[in-house]
Amino acid sequence: MSALFHRTCDANLPWAESGDGCYIIDRHGKRYLDACGGAAISCLGHSDEAVKTAIRDQLEKLPFAHTSFFTTEAAETFADLLISKAPAGLNRVYPVSGGSEAIEAALKLARQYFLERGEPQRTRLIARHQSYHGATLGALSAGGNAWRREAFAPLMIETSHISPCFEYRGRAEGETPLSYGLRMADELEHELQRVGPETVIAFIAEPVVGASLGAVPAAPGYFKRIREICDRHGVLLILDEVMCGMGRTGTLFACEQDGIVPDIVTIAKGLGAGYQPVGAMLCSAELHDTIAAGSGFFQHGHSYLGHPMAMAAATAVLRRLTDGETLRHVAHMGDMLRARLQDVFGQHPNIGDIRGRGLFIGVELVNDRETKTPFDPSLNLHKRVKSAAMDAGLMCYPMGGTIDGRQGDHILLAPPFILSADQTGELVDKLSQAIGAALP
Repeated sequence: MSALFHRTCDANLPWAESGDGCYIIDRHGKRYLDACGGAAISCLGHSDEAVKTAIRDQLEKLPFAHTSFFTTEAAETFADLLISKAPAGLNRVYPVSGGSEAIEAALKLARQYFLERGEPQRTRLIARHQSYHGATLGALSAGGNAWRREAFAPLMIETSHISPCFEYRGRAEGETPLSYGLRMADELEHELQRVGPETVIAFIAEPVVGASLGAVPAAPGYFKRIREICDRHGVLLILDEVMCGMGRTGTLFACEQDGIVPDIVTIAKGLGAGYQPVGAMLCSAELHDTIAAGSGFFQHGHSYLGHPMAMAAATAVLRRLTDGETLRHVAHMGDMLRARLQDVFGQHPNIGDIRGRGLFIGVELVNDRETKTPFDPSLNLHKRVKSAAMDAGLMCYPMGGTIDGRQGDHILLAPPFILSADQTGELVDKLSQAIGAALP
């Protein structure tokens, strides 16, 4: 009997033994094509020598120094490089150990900012249904996935939720994508008026919704209108790019494609590419300088923030992502993968939608393509797809509850950025095999 507390108590998982590029190899020698990066994490695959060398070099030099006593070359180099590549207006980096930590830091910074400005009445957050922002209580409060929230609702901070910008499910017949996007954005204005804009700290959203909806980008005009609404009411805009950021959509920051800059953005997952647990919160100079001119102390912190080995790994990853070739490859391979998916599944009676940006792609499963009717949730179709895919030697990221936290199934694809043309074919072939085996 295992002493390990697994995510699922009756789990019977293969033992991962080694990594080779886009593959994980179990202890019996079976190779699994990683078509999801674990959870959109392993963007450089599982055997990148440059990142491993950076970690080894930092280990020999200095494994750890607590940030209440020292700064380090590793942390300073990382922050300088990241800000040099970030959208103009983001000026400061707060390094953490993962996505949920980054969200917690963002929420607490947003609240403290208004306290330091003399606006203590701002206590509310607004987010979106079907969003996911992390597993810790603050992040879970901001999240809008009903099933994940239900058990812990009595412990959560006050948050209200508006509709997701989910064109496949929400755009009305005859409505243009632009009109739909603006209509969805205006829900924020309505909610602000309902609760009182002077009580709201921030609006938080994923530029491309990941696990909960399956790589759903916003409709045209949506985020520009959101930015305008936030500015008009003095509400902060927090963008969660933990899953969709760091090149996953074809640009380093996903929000670059929406033509806006948030007040705060969170990143993780692909920032460390799986080689070290690392994340970061980036914020504007306005937020940092308001605290610097006030209390001078951000009332937050974790023991391992700014960990030198994590900083060294993140710097090495960031250099790869911004080398002038990697993101072009992401865009090219993303187009190729979507084209192959369209060729195989474009007319499939149980595939309702193929969507996404770059190498961040969602495939929605439906019982009826014409009516978009989902499968009965009791079938647990997403679990059946995952199991069949693993049998076929493919790692993908199926999820249930796509529509409302209970109904709907989709498959999230987020393969490493080093994916080859041949591997796109292998991916689609094995996915087709898995879906065929899983469908009732």
